[in-house]
Amino acid sequence: MTSTLTPPRAGRAAPARKPLAIELRRGLGPWTGAAVALTLLVTMYGKAPGWQVHWADATNMLHVAAGLLAGPLALAAGCWQGGRDRRRGTTDLWESAPRPPLRRLLVAVAPSALWPAAGVLLADAVCLLSTWPYVTAGRPYLELVAADTVAVAALGAVGHVVGRTVRWRLTAPLLGIVGYVVLGMGSYQEGTLRWLSPAGEHQFFWDRPVWWFGPVSMAWTAGLALTALLAYGLRGARLWPLTLVPAAVAVAAAGLIAGLPRDGGPWRHDPALARQVCDDGTPQVCLTAVDEGLLPEVSAALAPLNARLKGVPGAPVRWVGGPFGPAHPGDVALPSVGQDAVRGRLPHPDLYLNSAVLWLFSDTCRQGDLAGPNAERASLVNLAVTEWLAPTPEGYGPDTTAAKPYIDRLDAKSPAEQRAYLTRYLAANTCHPDEVPVP
Repeated sequence: MTSTLTPPRAGRAAPARKPLAIELRRGLGPWTGAAVALTLLVTMYGKAPGWQVHWADATNMLHVAAGLLAGPLALAAGCWQGGRDRRRGTTDLWESAPRPPLRRLLVAVAPSALWPAAGVLLADAVCLLSTWPYVTAGRPYLELVAADTVAVAALGAVGHVVGRTVRWRLTAPLLGIVGYVVLGMGSYQEGTLRWLSPAGEHQFFWDRPVWWFGPVSMAWTAGLALTALLAYGLRGARLWPLTLVPAAVAVAAAGLIAGLPRDGGPWRHDPALARQVCDDGTPQVCLTAVDEGLLPEVSAALAPLNARLKGVPGAPVRWVGGPFGPAHPGDVALPSVGQDAVRGRLPHPDLYLNSAVLWLFSDTCRQGDLAGPNAERASLVNLAVTEWLAPTPEGYGPDTTAAKPYIDRLDAKSPAEQRAYLTRYLAANTCHPDEVPVP
């Protein structure tokens, strides 16, 4: 029997891996993305009670954290990544690859730009999803989240170019420190130039940015990064005038931002967020739409005070919170509920009540007021009335021992006598010690 030998089959060639995929998996890039995400999440977690109430607070906190923390980290990591081939002595090997120099540069810079941006996006997604159950109005400003992501990617790209250009090993950490200082100083500047910084802060949660601010901010930071990349990648080439295109875009974007109004910059009142929402109590309690979910708790916190002031001439007709303040006779401003709220709740209603009483009795005193022989007594009476209406929780506020005799006198009065005294007290000018009635 004869046997036939079959030739071995030719093995299938392994698919060639794309250079971009290889670059994204190697080096410092993945670690940078993880470090950026972890830094932002730890920072945000430590301040969660302050931003998990309003979309504007969450977006603003993410914006500042991305600019001041993720930005310098991306700068330093990009700089170290950019000097990798020079430290390893593989620069000539990399430049011998059969690809145009600019394409090689863009592939090399991808990890320095994309991984920090991915870390920012991950942290933003986690924080915004954790805010969603507690907000009652508005939306997250995703255009600002996108602008933050582009800014961090741009800083990573600029750091990469610096790392390729400067041959000093300490350049990376020093660049990160300088970036932190410059970004921090820029965010605290007065005037509209502060909005050029990726860390410019805004704290009014009933506002919204103008529609074009996010895209123009992206054009500003991306234009700077592309200018640096093209200036490095096209040096000595005939196409170097292309560098002027992103530079012109960046200058135009910077001009638009610098032309913003000095007061408020890109932020405007949003009527849908600032509209008043009131309960049906007497007196009414009115908050803005962004705090509508807190209205029942605020009304309950003010209920003991309203009961004591019921029927007293000069008592509030309406409690009003929000950006516009009292609009009618008898309106009394409320302290900002957003500063006391935690995750959609009012954890210390007694403390909020005490703050409301302080606002009720606050007078704009001029220089020279609260002086004279009866000044100390008037101060103690003012403190006693405040503590009698809304005792300060333990651990907060001043020592009330000296005012205790006046508090005891108020407690000893009959309801009719208490209302009569409150009528005289509300009619007095508490800035003039001689007018403050003694219980």
